[in-house]
Amino acid sequence: MTVSDLFDQLGLTGAAYAAPVAGGRGRGLGADDLVTPASLVKIQVALAVENAILAGVIDGRARRILPSECRTPGPSGLSLMHDEISMSVRDLVIAMLTVSDNVATDELIATVGVDEINSTTRRLGMARTEVTSNLQEMLDGIARDAGFDDYRSLTRHDPAAAGPPSEEEVRHRIAASMALDPNRGPRTTARETVALLQAIWTDRAGAPQACAAVRHAMAHQLTRHRIASGFTSPVTVAAKSGGLMGIVRNEAGVVTFPDGTAYAAAVFTRSEPGATNAAEIDSGIGTIARLLVDQLRADAAPASQ
Repeated sequence: MTVSDLFDQLGLTGAAYAAPVAGGRGRGLGADDLVTPASLVKIQVALAVENAILAGVIDGRARRILPSECRTPGPSGLSLMHDEISMSVRDLVIAMLTVSDNVATDELIATVGVDEINSTTRRLGMARTEVTSNLQEMLDGIARDAGFDDYRSLTRHDPAAAGPPSEEEVRHRIAASMALDPNRGPRTTARETVALLQAIWTDRAGAPQACAAVRHAMAHQLTRHRIASGFTSPVTVAAKSGGLMGIVRNEAGVVTFPDGTAYAAAVFTRSEPGATNAAEIDSGIGTIARLLVDQLRADAAPASQ
C-alpha cells in the first residue's frame, strides 16, 4: 500500500511528507504542491508570538479582554462561552494549540500582526508559506464567495425556509472560495511545514525557550485521532490539527520513538464537498504518517550482513 493508494482509497486529493527531525532524506507525495493549511497556521502564529515574548516586544503575562459580543466562530473553546473573558497572552497560545481556539488565535494575530507571522517563516526559508488574514476575515470571505453577507449569515441559511441557494450549491461555492484555494488564499506545502517543525524541534526557529513553549503546547493537543492514531505507546506524538468547512482535514506533528529518534510529518487532505467519511479520513491521516515514518526508519536501518 502506498500513500497514493491511501489517498485514492479515501477519495481524497492532498499531499504528505515526512523527514527526520535531525535532517536527512524525506519521503512523501506532492510534497511541494501548494495546499490549504487551515488551522496549521496556528503553529506559525504561536512561534511568532513566543519569539516576540522572548524578545521583550510582547509581555506574555499581559491580560487580554475578550468581550462576548465579538468572538470569532469556532467549534470549541472560547467561541462557545457566554461571558467576557480575560486571559494572558501566553495562555492564549496554550488555548490556540491545545484546542485550536479561534478566538485566541485572532487575538494573537492582532497582537503580533500578520506581517510578522509571515516574516518569521520567511526568515526560516519558507517562501511558499503565507498567512493572508485573521480567521474572522477568512470565514467572512468564504461566506461572501458563497453569496452571503458574512459568516453568520451563511451559518443561519436554511434553504427550506429561505430558498436558494441549496445546501449542495453552498457546499460547492465554499469549495471554490478563495480561502480554500491555496493559489489565492492561505497556503503552504507539506515540505515547508515539515521544515518548520524541524526548525522548532531543533531550536533553529527562534529563541530556545520560544521553541520549547511551542513544542510543549503541541504535545498537549487534545486531538488524538489523526497522526497519533497511527502510533502506540511508548511512541509519542506532538501535533497540530487543522480543518476547514468539512473539505480540508490536515495534521502536522513530530513522532518520537523511545530511542530518541524523531520524525516530522505533515498530511494535507481535501475531500469532495459533502463527503461523509470524516472518521475514515482522520484515521487515514494516521495511517499515511505511519507509512512514511516506517519507510524512513527502514531507510535508516543498517543493511543486513
